[in-house]
Amino acid sequence: MGTTRRISPQHAGTATGTTAGPAAGTEDPAEHGESPQECGRAQEGGGVQEAGRAQEQAQAAAARLVRAGAHGIALTWVDNAGLTRVKAVPASRLGQALTAGVGMSPCFDVYLVDDSMTDSPHIGGPDGDLRLVPDPERLTVLAAQPGWAWAPAARYEQDGTPYAGCQRGFARRMAERAGDEHGIELRMGFETEWVVTRGPLPDAAGEPAYPTTGPAYGMARLVETSDYLREVLSALTAQGVEVLQIHPEYAPGQFEVSVAPSDPVGAADLAVLVRETVRAVSLRHGLTAMFGPVVDPAGVGSGGHLHLSLWREGRNLCAGGEGPFGMTRSCEAFLAGVFRELPALLALGAPTPASYLRLRPSRWAGAYQCWGLENREAALRFVAGTRHAPHCANAEVKCVDAAANPYLLAGGVLAAGLAGLAELSGDEGPRLPEPVRGDPAHAAPQQAPPRLPGSLDEALRHFAASEVLRTALGEPLFGAVRAVREGEIALFEGASDQELAAATRGRY
Repeated sequence: MGTTRRISPQHAGTATGTTAGPAAGTEDPAEHGESPQECGRAQEGGGVQEAGRAQEQAQAAAARLVRAGAHGIALTWVDNAGLTRVKAVPASRLGQALTAGVGMSPCFDVYLVDDSMTDSPHIGGPDGDLRLVPDPERLTVLAAQPGWAWAPAARYEQDGTPYAGCQRGFARRMAERAGDEHGIELRMGFETEWVVTRGPLPDAAGEPAYPTTGPAYGMARLVETSDYLREVLSALTAQGVEVLQIHPEYAPGQFEVSVAPSDPVGAADLAVLVRETVRAVSLRHGLTAMFGPVVDPAGVGSGGHLHLSLWREGRNLCAGGEGPFGMTRSCEAFLAGVFRELPALLALGAPTPASYLRLRPSRWAGAYQCWGLENREAALRFVAGTRHAPHCANAEVKCVDAAANPYLLAGGVLAAGLAGLAELSGDEGPRLPEPVRGDPAHAAPQQAPPRLPGSLDEALRHFAASEVLRTALGEPLFGAVRAVREGEIALFEGASDQELAAATRGRY
């Protein structure tokens, strides 16, 4: 595995701070608040020169990619079923991809986890086409896939207007709202948990062959897989990803890696990059990586926990306040908004029937609608900053897994939190209930917090009734998500737990 690096905008020859859109040539209208018409007028008033300069920059970037050994660029987006889809182009066609996009049907927004297709009120069917446009600031040479680079893609209509079903665009809109309406910057980070087995996956009746035999979190597991984990670390570091920690987890063959926080869109991008890097390194070691909610329905599943903190003018609003455990009122109102929407947010964060094989009490999955200080059985866990590092205070959404589209989850959590902030007036506004200590499954009945939905069908009813999420997503995206969830409920109706786990564990 050779050493490689992320191609930054400066190195790639693109303009710092811009993301190319298909009609604008150099700028993404959604990112800078410009309308497509304004972008069109800019083109008319000298756009030929601008487009020419952008093309020259893209050609220079393509040449640098080739010198770095990358001949193909994988352009990815994540669909509503949580699967990462891809179109790839030669490095020499980076300029065309930046200025004109790459065609891709919108029908994938209503694909299910088994690649069958449903339909929705606004999206679906064989008609139409979109333009995938890579984000040059995220362009990365892949360390574990020699000859390849990667970039996440935003999606646009053929005329260059933002596509209403673009999940990455949704996350970006919510992040911009936080800044525009409240002067708040969100920092987010996804934990990635996965299970590896030797060779191909067995069928539902077969037993996976795990590469480790040591105890949960045991040093023996790290020793058994030290070369493998070292290559995961090496590949991520070579790609410019700052790893905070990596370790064996609880279930057989299970590991976790945590990376440094980023902006909401950047955090979702990193979740995709980390997952595909782990997948590539695993294959090079003869291992199969599985990111599904459960491998064995009788055991502990894999989460995709989301950490977040709120910042204003360089200050972490999760610390230094007079609220619970040092929260400021803005932080508490935001988290109260998230807390209130947790049952509906499960349709985004626990999006498959298999998610509810994981979301069970006493498995550190956050099966109850409660929150607590460092409580790993709470759906919302608060992590207070230490005396030496108060800036590290953050909240963790634990009731979610890696079947989730990270852009939908980041945007949905933002929308819920912003709804709480919108109700804050002075000291008046939403507050969190009393924190929960210990495992809520063992609480007396009169003191036990409510269970979160125990099935996707139940979560979908809350989602359908959520005006917060409907308004934030917009009808086309809201309807497509709902249709995919309904499709997967029907797809797995009557399946046993073992059949459900086997059908989904290797798909994400």
